[in-house]
Amino acid sequence: MFGGPFNSSLVKTTSYKVILPFYIYGAVAFLMASILLFNSSIDFEGHYFNPRILAITHMMALGWGTMIILGASHQLVPVLIEGQLYSEKLAKWSFYLAAIGIPMLVYAFYVFNMGPIAKWGGRFVVIAVLLYLINIAKSIDQSKSRNVHANFVLGAVIWLFLTVLVGLALVYNFTYNLLPKDHLHYLYFHAHLGIIGWFLLLIIGVGSRLIPMFMISKYTNDKLLWTVFILINMALLFFVVFFYWMEALVGLTYIPVIFILVAIVMFGFYCYKAYQHRLRKQVDDQVKISLLAVAMLALPVMMLILVITLLLTVTGQETNLILTYGFLIFFGWLTAIILGMTFKTLPFIVWNKVYHKKSALAKTPNPKDLFNPQVFKVMIIVYLIGLIMFAVGILMMQDVLLKLGAIFMLITAVLYNFNVFKVMNHKAEGI
Repeated sequence: MFGGPFNSSLVKTTSYKVILPFYIYGAVAFLMASILLFNSSIDFEGHYFNPRILAITHMMALGWGTMIILGASHQLVPVLIEGQLYSEKLAKWSFYLAAIGIPMLVYAFYVFNMGPIAKWGGRFVVIAVLLYLINIAKSIDQSKSRNVHANFVLGAVIWLFLTVLVGLALVYNFTYNLLPKDHLHYLYFHAHLGIIGWFLLLIIGVGSRLIPMFMISKYTNDKLLWTVFILINMALLFFVVFFYWMEALVGLTYIPVIFILVAIVMFGFYCYKAYQHRLRKQVDDQVKISLLAVAMLALPVMMLILVITLLLTVTGQETNLILTYGFLIFFGWLTAIILGMTFKTLPFIVWNKVYHKKSALAKTPNPKDLFNPQVFKVMIIVYLIGLIMFAVGILMMQDVLLKLGAIFMLITAVLYNFNVFKVMNHKAEGI
């Protein structure tokens, strides 16, 4: 059998029938978000509390980022915990409920109608995440391994559940006045619970295992990773306390931001040391773009520091910076991570589906042969051009740059989908 990084546990863990629908859904969601970005590029010259921008943000955060991560984690968590997924049925129901709820929410935001469609969409997403949380918690509980990576994942899922609960409360707040202040006041809080608590925590936890694995690196440093884990969770707890009990002291927001910055620098150092100690000297393009995404984390963090500074000085010039910050989070850092890691994880899953019972009979292709590397390279170049153009377009409020950047991002999504479906449709060769 092929000696890939999932070789030791792939055949005894989660079925591809559970995992692949998440990847398909995420790919299509990225394409739809890119179409919405192209159609709504002019909206990025206005305020960030805009129905179309809210729709794009939730399509990227839930349909693209979260669905891809849910799919990958159902495969990777058993590898991290050296055990099995507790329930494939729960995983399937998580997919069904999220797949129904996400487009309902996105549509409701797009037309800005927080009626039954928005509420039911929010309920479906909350239940989907709750089932996922139960599945992950039970899987870890039944595992013999209690490593730092598993704690990152469990912590991230708990923060995700809190994020969607707050999101559902905000949907209800439009009609029932559940919260003492307006929706805009809580938007910053809701967004950062998800960005830091869910995406950052989980990506560092999984990335700290996968990046050395894919580079065949012997480097490990659990003490450093535990420090990163504690720093991020302390930052989130400080953020919650400051937001609810000390909101008048805006300058205190610097404290959790500094914690996050230190954690990111430490994780960057971890990746650098893993790179230094790699046995595989040739690093492939997929891992390179993932490492680039780690470096790109510095951009939104520096943007956030600038936004906080502007809020303190009350200049009223922070709107385009907030939009740029959000764009760099979802279309920059998060998207770069997924673009790279998709074609390290998905080909292994499909390869195992097609060849795991046949590999002893004849020579089989490598997982990396299942997608088109030229299309991947073009996709990355187009993506980086589009990312820079659109971000500069927001900062300068230039229609042409925004539209061109959106076109390049749309082409990126098309190329990504081409390679994803090429992998998905792979048939057995050499047998």
